[in-house]
Amino acid sequence: MPLDWWRPTKETLHRFAQIVGKIRLAASPRRNHWWNVPFHVTGRGITTRPMGQVDGNPIFTIDFDFVDHRLVITALDGERRSIPLQGQSVASFHDATMAALDELGIRVELAVPHPFDLPDADRPFAEDTEHASYDPEAAGRYWRVLSQVASVLEEFAADYWGKASPVHHFWHTFDIAHSRFSGRPVDQPPQTDPVTREAYSREVISFGFWFGDDTFAEPAFYSYTAPEPPGLDQEPLSPAPARWVAHGGSHLALLRYDDARAESDPRAAVLAFYDSAYRTGAERAGWDVAALACPGGVTDPVLRS
Repeated sequence: MPLDWWRPTKETLHRFAQIVGKIRLAASPRRNHWWNVPFHVTGRGITTRPMGQVDGNPIFTIDFDFVDHRLVITALDGERRSIPLQGQSVASFHDATMAALDELGIRVELAVPHPFDLPDADRPFAEDTEHASYDPEAAGRYWRVLSQVASVLEEFAADYWGKASPVHHFWHTFDIAHSRFSGRPVDQPPQTDPVTREAYSREVISFGFWFGDDTFAEPAFYSYTAPEPPGLDQEPLSPAPARWVAHGGSHLALLRYDDARAESDPRAAVLAFYDSAYRTGAERAGWDVAALACPGGVTDPVLRS
């Protein structure tokens, strides 16, 4: 999944996803650590899951269908609208999506109707005619990779019984992730922005995958511990190609996607990578690793034996 091969499609699709993600943000009840806003993988693409009602709107769902390459908006009464993904600029996609919602009687106002943490963050979606690339082959491959990574993360998530996030796809950073929490609160500097404060209000070890960006221009599996305990970057990682890289004043454990694919058993290699990153982070941070384990998703000691 080389970044340069699909960069124009990725940059357009990322902004499409942010538009739909901000609709989800506006139309869903807030959850801890922003768990209400990410997408979830489906058998045809990604979904917002049902939303509405609490804000006075009908219950509705928005799905990216990467088989037929359409955006599908469905209301609980069965009414639906479908928008092609190909041949759209960000501006036309934004306008078509908002018009479709209006036709279904859904009133949603984006609090900040422009990209989050992207180079054109000051440009409203409705004015972006620059990003207008959508290659169905690239989009389909993105979804298939996303689906395979989600499956691996679900398997990894089964071994932890403490507070943990779902496996979900964040539209702001365009990565898929699963996070484990110790429950201990974290004191943050007063200047920390509200998004970060909520995301990292408790000790956390996160695991995920991104498709590459300007800071790291290739797809990779990653993990980080926040706050980062001293000496974490000195710990060994598995498999052998995995390494620690400096990032934003702390460190990321990284395993390049191509390195994982080159292993004799790529799935086992990724699971080993996540497990090694978890154990080093948890042990350095003083978590009770044995007490928090539930191999195979089983917590009852009788069933486990």
